[in-house]
Amino acid sequence: MTGTGYLLRLYARTVRRQVLIWVLAFLLLVPASVAAIKEAYPDAAALQARAQLLDNPAAVMMTGPMFDQDHYTLWAMVANELALYLYLPAAIMGILLMVRLTRAEEESGRLEMVRALPVGRHAPAVAALIVVAAAALAVGAAVSTGLLVTGGAAPDSLAVGAAAALAALLFGAIAAVAAQVTEHAGTASGMALGVLAVAFMVRGLGDVIDRQGCWLSWFSPLAWAQQTRAFVDLRWWPLAVMLVVTVVLLVCAMALAHRRDVGAGLRSASVARAVARPGLVTPHGLAGRLLRGSYAAWLIGLLLFAIAFGMLATSLEDMIAEMPMVQDWIPLDLDDMVRSFAAVILTFLTLGPVGLMVAAVMRLRTEETSGRLAGLVLTGQSRQRVCLGWLGLLVAWCFPMQAILGLGVGVGIWTATEDASWVPEMALASLAYLPAIALCGAIAFALYGIDARLAPLAWIVVVWASIVAFLGGLLGLPDWLLGLSPLHHVPLVPSEQVEAVPLAVTSLLAVALVAVGLVGLRRRDIAGG
Repeated sequence: MTGTGYLLRLYARTVRRQVLIWVLAFLLLVPASVAAIKEAYPDAAALQARAQLLDNPAAVMMTGPMFDQDHYTLWAMVANELALYLYLPAAIMGILLMVRLTRAEEESGRLEMVRALPVGRHAPAVAALIVVAAAALAVGAAVSTGLLVTGGAAPDSLAVGAAAALAALLFGAIAAVAAQVTEHAGTASGMALGVLAVAFMVRGLGDVIDRQGCWLSWFSPLAWAQQTRAFVDLRWWPLAVMLVVTVVLLVCAMALAHRRDVGAGLRSASVARAVARPGLVTPHGLAGRLLRGSYAAWLIGLLLFAIAFGMLATSLEDMIAEMPMVQDWIPLDLDDMVRSFAAVILTFLTLGPVGLMVAAVMRLRTEETSGRLAGLVLTGQSRQRVCLGWLGLLVAWCFPMQAILGLGVGVGIWTATEDASWVPEMALASLAYLPAIALCGAIAFALYGIDARLAPLAWIVVVWASIVAFLGGLLGLPDWLLGLSPLHHVPLVPSEQVEAVPLAVTSLLAVALVAVGLVGLRRRDIAGG
């Protein structure tokens, strides 16, 4: 354990900005979400209408078990619908932080240098665990604080915060096990996130079988957090299950670490071809090889969401009759409710390709800081060609993804209405968002081209676009603030007519920003070169 204190300070400094962003996001968005729910559902009749809307397999898959459905209250709604979307990002945070402080340190070679110093064998792992645990506790405290300030009962608010913290720790422990199996940080993150996706699906299927959760639900750690039944019938023992499983997983990770060498994984790397395929030596070919796993995961997850949301399109009429004020939150046309709801859902889903586009540009920054981009340039490839090849691949992938999501929404509506014409109509409507998606990626690339350290600021655009899409109507934001979101300038197709001028301006801005990024890249040095 020698040197644990020094490594603890080093790791805390390494991830301090990320942790601060996560904590502030929870601290701000939790009370904002509860306040938005209060405004959208101001009385018992509105809440009961909401409960009836959610008595639907697709809705249960997307939210969670339906506790206290016959006497639906504001806080029952928080437990049934909001809690899952607190546990999911907390789990993602735990995975990303654990992999960053364990496998990523080994892959970069820094851990081997650290262990050359008088440092105990277990000191790096213990320091990483303490940092992740501290981040989980901070997120849990932020969740509890957000619920308490909006009027939540103290025991139940603390239980939800504890469940969020344990979700981060448990999935962080899963990531620690994955980090022993594979040699690469990206693969370890993908494995742990894949487990999270399976946990989400298993929980959903179990809750569809039984609205209170059945035996299948208990195979999902997310269900353990939800089965605390906060604000309905509080139970603490599911949290003990989460804690015990977390400890077991950490012990397993420690045992597996003794069975491998530093920098290696339990699963040996696959034997590579002696000669690379011709396409792999091109910039876009390399980008495809690096990004294909995350692209496939994003596409499958978003497509399932698209189909599920589309299936809800015919479930709105009863809710609108009981609760007309929901139109202040979602711009619905009572004369054509299905079409207007489909347009809103398409806006929500577009945030997926936007996030993928920005994340993929961030990967370009990672390639530079690790020195691999400089290696490509030394082979005779110009930096501009490498980046253009990378961006070209993103366009070739993200644009079809958007069309596939439109198809998914159309399939969901077709399932609910038995009208197959929705499938091509929604696929065509989804294309209106392509300029906005390109603009978000261009903003990220322009920041990266000017200075690689500025690139993470592009996530502000994604976060703001999400806030405008989900909460813009409820918060009553002024037009100039709404206009800062690239998605706000896209008409709500297919319920509105497409206007060519805003889309053309957005496209030209995207092209101009890509040019700015290329000029900035030419004028600055490349890290590792």
